[in-house]
Amino acid sequence: MPARAKWVLDDLPPESEVAELAAGFGVAPIVVSLAIQRGYTDRDALAQFFYPRLKDLTDPFLLPNMLAAVSRIADAVSVGESILLYGDYDVDGVSSLALLMKLLAAYGVHARTFLPQRTEEGYGLSREGLEKSLREDSSPTLVIAADCGTNSTAEADLLRERGIDLIILDHHEPAEEGIADCVAVVNPKLGNDYHYLCTGGVVFKVAHALLKYRPNSAFDLRAHLDLVALATVADIVPLVGENRIFVRRGLTEIDRTENLGIRALKSVAGTGSPTRAHDIGFKLGPRLNASGRLDTAEASLELLLTDDPNRARALATELDQRNRERQSLEQHTREEAEAQIHSLTNEERAAGIVVGARGWHPGVVGIVASRIMKQYHRPTFVIGFDENGIGKGSGRSVPGLSLIGAINSCRDLLEAGGGHEMAAGLSIREENLTTFRQRFSEHMLAAASDGELQPRLHLNAEIPFGILSLELLESYEMLRPFGNSNPQPVFLSRHVQVLAEPRILKERHLKLRLSQGGVIRDAMFFNGVDHDLPRPPWDIAYTIDRNDFRGTVSVSISIQGIRKATGK
Repeated sequence: MPARAKWVLDDLPPESEVAELAAGFGVAPIVVSLAIQRGYTDRDALAQFFYPRLKDLTDPFLLPNMLAAVSRIADAVSVGESILLYGDYDVDGVSSLALLMKLLAAYGVHARTFLPQRTEEGYGLSREGLEKSLREDSSPTLVIAADCGTNSTAEADLLRERGIDLIILDHHEPAEEGIADCVAVVNPKLGNDYHYLCTGGVVFKVAHALLKYRPNSAFDLRAHLDLVALATVADIVPLVGENRIFVRRGLTEIDRTENLGIRALKSVAGTGSPTRAHDIGFKLGPRLNASGRLDTAEASLELLLTDDPNRARALATELDQRNRERQSLEQHTREEAEAQIHSLTNEERAAGIVVGARGWHPGVVGIVASRIMKQYHRPTFVIGFDENGIGKGSGRSVPGLSLIGAINSCRDLLEAGGGHEMAAGLSIREENLTTFRQRFSEHMLAAASDGELQPRLHLNAEIPFGILSLELLESYEMLRPFGNSNPQPVFLSRHVQVLAEPRILKERHLKLRLSQGGVIRDAMFFNGVDHDLPRPPWDIAYTIDRNDFRGTVSVSISIQGIRKATGK
C-alpha cells in the first residue's frame, strides 16, 4: 500500500496584503496568494513571475569562463576548424548538441557529434568514448563536451597531449579536488549565480554570448527555445528565474515550431495545444530518453536535427516503440523489485530500500527507484547485476536524507559511487548487496532525526468548490509552467459529499461525483483503487486544470488524497 501522508496546510498571506495586488494585476486573489507563498512578495517580483520576458535575461558573459569559451569557438569558426561535439544520452544532452549543431551551422561549420553508448562507454567524457570518437574520423582540433560532467581531469589531459582543445559546458557539481584543466569550463555552479540552469540553458547562454561576440543575423536564437524548454523540463531543474523565462517562451515555440522532429514527436505522443510542461515531462521527454536508456541516443539527436519530414516521422515512430520497450522493461523490473521488497524483513526496509537482481537493465533502474521511493517514501537504490556479478545501481531519496552521506558511509562495500543528495549512482559487487542493504538502512535510520521518513502532503490553500470557475482558470494560467520549485498547487476542500458510487476506469482509476455547499463537481482519482477510501464525508486534496472536451471548457479536479472529514 502507498505510504500514508501527513497533511500539512501552508499559511497564506493576509487578505489585506493580497487585495490591492490582485486588483492591480487583474488576477484572482488566490493566485496572488499562491505567488506570494512561493516567495514573490512585492509588485516587481510578482510582475517578473507573472510576465517572464526574454528582455529580462541577464548578460551571458556573467557566467564563469564564458569569454574564454566564446572567443575559442569564434576562432574555430573563423578558420573552419574540425569540431567534435561530445554529448550525453539524455534529453538535456541531445537537446544541447542539437542547439550547438544548429548554431555552428549558421556560421558555416558542420560539426561532428558523438553520443556515448550507456552500456559500453557509460556516462560522461570517458577515455573509452574519446578513443572511439577519435577513431571514427580525423582528429578534431576542438572538442566541446556538453552535459558530460565538469571533473574529467584525465580526459582533458589526454586531449591536451594530442593537441586537441577542450571546452566543457555543464551544470553538474564540481569536485572538491578540482575541475578539468582545459580552455574553459562554463558551469554556473562555478560562480555565484544561475545555479539552477541545465546544460541546455548553459548552451543557450553560450549561443547568446557568441551572437554578441560575433553577430550572425541568419540565426534566430529565440526560435530554438523549443530545444531549451525540452532540456530544462526533462532535466527537472528548478523552474525559477531564467529557467521560467526559457520554459514559458519555449512552450510557445514548441506549439509553433519549425523543427520537423519535434512536430513528429508531438504527433506520435498525442500532445495537443497549448503544450504544457507536463507534456514534456511525461510524453515528449520519455520518448527522447528511450533510445539512450536502452542503447544509444543517436536516433533522438537525428530526430531533432532532420530536415526530412518522412525521416522525422520514421524516427518519431521508432522512439515511440523504444519507449514502449522501455516501459515493458520498467514494468518487469518494478514487479520483481516489489516482490523483493515484500520478502524483506521490517528491519531491512524500515528506513531505506535496496533491491537488486541479475538482468535488470541499467537504463531503467533509476526510473524504478524513483517510483518505489515515491510509493514507500523511503530512500531507495535499485541495482542491476551483469553476468559477472557487477551491479550498477541508481538511487533516489526523500527530502532531508542524503544519498551521498549513505554512499560515503559504505565506501568499503562499493566499487564506485557519487551524485547528489537526492539522486545518485553506484557500482557494487553482488556479494556485498546484503551487507550494503543493512548498512544503508541503518545509516538512514540514524540520519532521520526530524520526521523525514513521514511523508507529507503539502496543501497550498483551502478553498470551497464555489470558486472553481473558468474565471479562476484564466488567472491560474499566470502560475504556469509548473515543475521543480514551482509545483502545481494542491488545494483542500473539507466536508465533501459523495453523490454516487465511484466508477472504476481502466481497472485502476476512480471517477467521482462530489458535492460541497450545493456545488457539484466531477473528479478523477488516478490509481485510486490502491487506496482505502473512508466513509464520507471527506476532506479532499486535489489539483485543478483546464479541461477542453468537444468544445466545452470546464474545471477538472485530480484527487491527490482523501481522508475522513475533520471537525473544522
